[in-house]
Amino acid sequence: MSPVRRCSRTACGSPAVATLTYVYADSTAVLGPLATYAEPHCYDLCAEHSERLTAPRGWEVVRLADASAPPRPSGDDLEALANAVREAARPQDRPAEREAPRAADPMEVARRGHLRILRSPEN
Repeated sequence: MSPVRRCSRTACGSPAVATLTYVYADSTAVLGPLATYAEPHCYDLCAEHSERLTAPRGWEVVRLADASAPPRPSGDDLEALANAVREAARPQDRPAEREAPRAADPMEVARRGHLRILRSPEN
């Protein structure tokens, strides 16, 4: 088994997760998955340094997707989750509960879902 490669940044000993390559002719910094082998003109970066990477003014940063990384939630995923939460929070119209009231606690004033509003014991 090969030794764990470390981040190329000075004083950072974290394990490398990405490889940075500069394409000087195109003024582009390419950040991709960790290369199979350490290359002399590439830089291995840890997760923190790869996320905070900035390029010199006038340069473009190209981030290649890592197929082995878990997918991040998309905007559509987050919107679907928010809609599901809103739907769950809406009061449900349950006519069967209105027709056949259950034996209510004399202290219970109202109910919303699993929550109950109770009468104060002093009243």
